[in-house]
Amino acid sequence: MSFVAHLHVSPEHSFSKFSQDRIALIAGYGVEGDAHAGPTVKHRSRVAIDPSTPNLRQVHLIPEETLSDLIDNGFDVKPGDLGENITTSGIDLHDLPVGTLLRIGNEALLALTGLRNPCHQIEDFRSGLLKQCLPKDEQGEVQRRAGVMAIVIVGGTVNTSDTIEVALPPLPHSPLQRI
Repeated sequence: MSFVAHLHVSPEHSFSKFSQDRIALIAGYGVEGDAHAGPTVKHRSRVAIDPSTPNLRQVHLIPEETLSDLIDNGFDVKPGDLGENITTSGIDLHDLPVGTLLRIGNEALLALTGLRNPCHQIEDFRSGLLKQCLPKDEQGEVQRRAGVMAIVIVGGTVNTSDTIEVALPPLPHSPLQRI
């Protein structure tokens, strides 16, 4: 079973986010009270390029299993440390295609838009962590393992322990790309 393990919000553009028991998701906007919420981009580097760009990064999700892998490799990371809004359990988010729908609890519906592209802030947070979040596969291709991004299709309240249902988009599937 897949479920919400932890929830986080930060009203400031801080790297890490603060633990919450519940969050409110707003359709077309993101996480209520979070600095990255809004219909247009809020990530500082993207705002500098074009502040009118649609926000495809309204919600940041990371699998709890990814955090466990980082801990197993010697990194001191806790849920929320990498800036995610939702820490999931039981889903390999990184391998889902673009447009995958996540029904969280009884109300909220998210659509996956892409992979988080880890930046220097991860390295500033913990030395060596950037390389750990960008491993290479057997063919030498970089794999981004710093979470996925989504937009809110249907808003609602999300609580820790809410179940998550996954609905794949119609074929053909497109792999998540960095956004």
